[in-house]
Amino acid sequence: MTEQVRNMYDFHVWANQTMLTHLKKLGEDICTREIQSVFPTVLKVIAHIYVVDSGWLDMMNGKSMNEAMADSVQLTADAESKSIEEIETMYIQLSERFRAFLDTQATLEETIVLDNPYAGVRDTSLAEMLLQVVNHGTYHRGNITAMLRQMGHASVMTEYALFWYAG
Repeated sequence: MTEQVRNMYDFHVWANQTMLTHLKKLGEDICTREIQSVFPTVLKVIAHIYVVDSGWLDMMNGKSMNEAMADSVQLTADAESKSIEEIETMYIQLSERFRAFLDTQATLEETIVLDNPYAGVRDTSLAEMLLQVVNHGTYHRGNITAMLRQMGHASVMTEYALFWYAG
């Protein structure tokens, strides 16, 4: 199971990079154009995925969810102020931090007590947390696709099955 979960994280990194590469081709003005949608701009979605990924990594490293959520306020402001190229660099650095963490884990079945202020306390495995990161990113890349289409632009395929052939 551990290898499959790590592979899903690799898919997440690939899908984010695929989307970021596409967004750079479309240009900064598309990423920062305000529209009536789930998020006001595509860049804010990209920043949101980054911030949430960072928070989950912090929790996997032992930070409480309340601490991670408190830290997310400043991190969100920082990420939303970046260009698409700058946030791409932040994503690369974050994936390196994730991989360094994963390299220290023989198994991802270790559990952490997760105290979610909205849902309660539960033992949550590192594998579940990593799959949450992947699932959350997939959901919001879908938001980006819808937003791009709303602005008259095509998106890019980031399906897991396409990832099988990308490597």
